[in-house]
Amino acid sequence: MTQPGSYQGVALVSPVSLGYARQSAHGALWYVGSVLRELIAAAGIEKTDVDGLAVSSFGLSPDSASFLTQHFDMQLRWLEQLPFGGASGVIALRRAARAVQSGDADIIACIGGDTAAQGSFRDLVADFSSFSNSASYPYGSGGPNMPFAIITRAYMERTGATREDFGRIAVSQRHNAKHFAGALLGDKSLAMEDYLDARPISSPLHLFDCVMPCAGGEGLLVMSEDRAKSLNLPYCSLLAADERHNAFQDDPIQLRGGWPQFSDQLYDRAGLGPGDIDLLQTYDDYPVICLLQMEGLNFCPAGEGFQFVRDTDLTFDGGGLPHNTSGGQLSVGQAGSAAGYLGLVESVRQLTRTAVSNQVPGARHAMVSGYGMINYDRGLCSSAAILAGADS
Repeated sequence: MTQPGSYQGVALVSPVSLGYARQSAHGALWYVGSVLRELIAAAGIEKTDVDGLAVSSFGLSPDSASFLTQHFDMQLRWLEQLPFGGASGVIALRRAARAVQSGDADIIACIGGDTAAQGSFRDLVADFSSFSNSASYPYGSGGPNMPFAIITRAYMERTGATREDFGRIAVSQRHNAKHFAGALLGDKSLAMEDYLDARPISSPLHLFDCVMPCAGGEGLLVMSEDRAKSLNLPYCSLLAADERHNAFQDDPIQLRGGWPQFSDQLYDRAGLGPGDIDLLQTYDDYPVICLLQMEGLNFCPAGEGFQFVRDTDLTFDGGGLPHNTSGGQLSVGQAGSAAGYLGLVESVRQLTRTAVSNQVPGARHAMVSGYGMINYDRGLCSSAAILAGADS
């Protein structure tokens, strides 16, 4: 199998997180457009300088990415709409980086944005895919709680993991969220006792295993390193990235995503190993999937993620492996497709030293992992990228 080439010369700049709210009167279009406005302002450029757009949103319908060009009064020469849910951020970055390298675009805005209103999440899962429409929703199992209850139970039975192990992820991320202004739950403490005593949702899942749907937007700009330097913008670089779709499709229950199929090559291309990673951002719609990403990305052997979180401090200031340093979806909230950009945008903040009270001291390398499109029994999309600060 051929391997992806180098992403040398590509810069990631101007991370923006915007407008997190439990519910919003604004539509997804407003969130995407508002992130775009803030990206342009943060970079000190004109709207006409942006000639590429990668966008992810569950809520644009009946519009598509092509209609956004007229809504935003933009003329673009590169345009992508990425329907990969929680894997969208890294996949958007891969596509945008190649476009910049090849000269298809000079400055690309990568944006995820969605809104939330009463009943909007119910409406989304009611018509999410033909698989879920026919095999789960009619039987009262619409949405991701059912498949993740199955995955979590299977993981516990196979490995010996306990609810306390999943709680370590939720509790550490709430600590991180207290130091990130955008986190919707950052003002609410969460102790292990609170986690364990929370009401059941779908056994073995309880309340704090589940993300809170919300509205919000995330974005960054992708351009050449030379352009970033000319604009005097702090930037980080993309060392390696990859993706898989419907990996290990014969597994009866998903206890691994696509990451083991490319993690060794990912580190080889970056010239690093797991011990060189200073912070890890995993997609965290449920704690069990964080463990599968830690295992699949070689931070620990398969089936030993639970032991890894027992032995490793996951807070941004604890001296272990800082994990989901803004609080992740479990404490920030899940803003639809924007959630697939949350860890990526936070990593750019960390590596450009623009995080504020949750800055990881001396962070030089970040691993960002994505996971998305939960069909009736599993997530279909896996992605990961290794980023480096400009001073690495």
